[in-house]
Amino acid sequence: MPPLDRKLLRDLVHLKSQMAAVALVVACGIALFVALRSMHGYLATTQQRYYQEYRFADLFASFRQAPLGIAQRASALPGVAAVEARIVQEVLLDLPGLAEPATGRLVSIPERGQPAVNALHLRRGRWIAPGGRDEVLISEAFSRANRLEPGSTFGAVIHGRWQTLRVVGVALSPEYVYEIRGAGDLFPDNRRFGVLWMGREALAAAFDLEGSCNDLALALAPGARPLSVIEGLDRLLAPWGGLGAYGREDHVSHRFVSDEIAETRVTSVLIPGIFLGVTAFLLHIVLLRLVATQRDQIAVLKAFGYTDGAVGGHYLKMALVPVVAGSAVGCGLGLWFAVGLAGIYARFYQFPILRYEPDPWVLFWALAIGGGSALVGALAAVRRALRLPPAEAMRPEAPARFRAGLAERLGLMRRLPPAGRMVLRNLERHPVKAFLSAFGLALAVAILVSGRFTFDAVEFMEELQFEVIEREDVNVVFATLRPRAVVHHLARLPGVLRVEPYRVVPARLVVGPREERAALLGLELESQLHRIVDRRFAVHRPPPGGLLLSKKMAEMLDVRPGETLTVEVLEGARPHRELRVSGLVDELIGVAAYLELADLNRVMREGRAVSGAYLAVDSRHAHDLYQSLKGLPAVTSVAVRQAAREGFRKTVAESFRLSIVMLIVFGSVIAFGMVYNSARISLSERGRELASLRILGFSRGEVAVILLGEQAVLTALALPLGLLLGWGLAALIVLRFESEMFRIPLVISTFTYAFALVVVGLAALLSAAAVRHRLDHLDLVAVLKTRE
Repeated sequence: MPPLDRKLLRDLVHLKSQMAAVALVVACGIALFVALRSMHGYLATTQQRYYQEYRFADLFASFRQAPLGIAQRASALPGVAAVEARIVQEVLLDLPGLAEPATGRLVSIPERGQPAVNALHLRRGRWIAPGGRDEVLISEAFSRANRLEPGSTFGAVIHGRWQTLRVVGVALSPEYVYEIRGAGDLFPDNRRFGVLWMGREALAAAFDLEGSCNDLALALAPGARPLSVIEGLDRLLAPWGGLGAYGREDHVSHRFVSDEIAETRVTSVLIPGIFLGVTAFLLHIVLLRLVATQRDQIAVLKAFGYTDGAVGGHYLKMALVPVVAGSAVGCGLGLWFAVGLAGIYARFYQFPILRYEPDPWVLFWALAIGGGSALVGALAAVRRALRLPPAEAMRPEAPARFRAGLAERLGLMRRLPPAGRMVLRNLERHPVKAFLSAFGLALAVAILVSGRFTFDAVEFMEELQFEVIEREDVNVVFATLRPRAVVHHLARLPGVLRVEPYRVVPARLVVGPREERAALLGLELESQLHRIVDRRFAVHRPPPGGLLLSKKMAEMLDVRPGETLTVEVLEGARPHRELRVSGLVDELIGVAAYLELADLNRVMREGRAVSGAYLAVDSRHAHDLYQSLKGLPAVTSVAVRQAAREGFRKTVAESFRLSIVMLIVFGSVIAFGMVYNSARISLSERGRELASLRILGFSRGEVAVILLGEQAVLTALALPLGLLLGWGLAALIVLRFESEMFRIPLVISTFTYAFALVVVGLAALLSAAAVRHRLDHLDLVAVLKTRE
């Protein structure tokens, strides 16, 4: 073995604990990169393959009712490759074991063969039999949540008539990869909402739509212009009550999945980048200070003829050893986490391909990035080693210039014991080294704060949404518009304490060249059950005669309060109105436009019509109310707030637990690695000085105070800086992940700050105990030997 390699092994054995700490930090960063980057590739590739193989539609259009011939006319539009005419209706379901009504979305499919677009993947069972009027396929998520298998039966209210449906198969559709009712929902509730596919003839007969349809799904030819096709489709469907065509990018399921893919791409770079940046920083400190302690060895090596390249390569190898070891562990750990994340994604995103397969390129880039961090961290140390001439390196470093520092000039030194003076003087005389050590500790605090802040944000969103905004117990949606008098009928149902009606209208908001689809929500002026509340818990009222926009919608339209926009209603008589923006509300979920209920009725010129109602319910009579609602033919959907909240909690617990635990554990590893390395390096640098103090009569405790007191001061300085950096990282996450679907609030609880401080404090105590043990067993004779 070459002499330099033998020296390398001896140095690694001597620095084994520091190198192990560096390797652990590298493993954390690489594991995060492998897990998150793998998930990005897994989701993106699976989505693309699934869409292509099962012919996911490019455009969608819903309307009141049109003859089936409308599909042929739509297919004649320039750029249209295929059209599927469908019937889509929502119905109430009576599921076994579920007290409240569930909602099913019935979608028609051909009795023979797959649809032209949005083909189904049959997981279990068989296809619909021709003439099977009670047969349905159900989505896999709905099947799993309700334990429904081929052969199961349940009740449904279809077009005002009670009917028993029989499950003959379980299927998946590219249209419902993320299975939620609409943009107003954030997380799926597969227990209470599911997609059901029924034969076209059976569904048409059930809703008296023989020879008709109310929905089109279109595939475009390569090179087609979606906006042109949408305009032509809107003109074609306007006489038939068209609700406005929209592209794939506005499809709820596709939007959620695509946003998640984009987020995984960012997090797979941002978060591992922080960890690997800390790794480079650690290596920089360790090797830079190691070179300083090995000046005489470098001089001897150069004096014996070793070239600068050989000496530089020696220290690069020293940097690569912990990085390679950590990268190998990190790759294995990352693959293990990736399998766990894939299982979580499989529960939320309904893909037919559930098996995760490692991507060799991800592992290659992980190793390359890990090696790159080693090179970056070792660069300064290697350059310093190469710049040392042998004659200069064989001399000890010039002693520091002793002069009164700021603390001494202020008279603080006189109030400190001798050990305290030594600590303060050493920090004052090495400000750059002290700052770098404190900054490294601050990064550990920041990672812990930014990792756990997600829990605070989710808890804040839950409280705001389910306690402040949605105060109703039940939300009832009608199949068709109902007169205002329906409120009195609902008030007489069992357990109903209060009823507040509302009106929802699909519309297109236009400001110059900008336009966005939105739901106009009409609320009563003094609505108490469902309120408009911003992220600061301020309650807003629908402005009489004006429009209240969510802040995100105003940004998308580039409109400000006091300005006017055009509202193009997409149902009924499809009126166009010029409305003034009276105010903005900074909401966290979705985008919306609010009006006073009477104003929206006037815009629609429809009298006092309502789309649904919010109910306050006596919990003692909730079961009786649910049974009554299941038998109302006018009701198409029922949402229970408590059930939605429980689903929210369960979903968040499943989706965030693994990733947040990873961040917290890895952040704790960084904290320990930074504190321990800082203390051990200080011990290596000051071993001779501390041994001299022991010889001069200082006790072990006094010597420990000098060394560890320095680390305590650095830790105390790092904690507030780390809290500030953690807030900044959390703000960066909030800014980066703001989307049309939801916004993350910048909310950090006192517990999160305390958690970060306690973890770093414990890491400091454990590191201090380890260093104190080595200090107590210091070989004074060996340390004080002078190498000639």
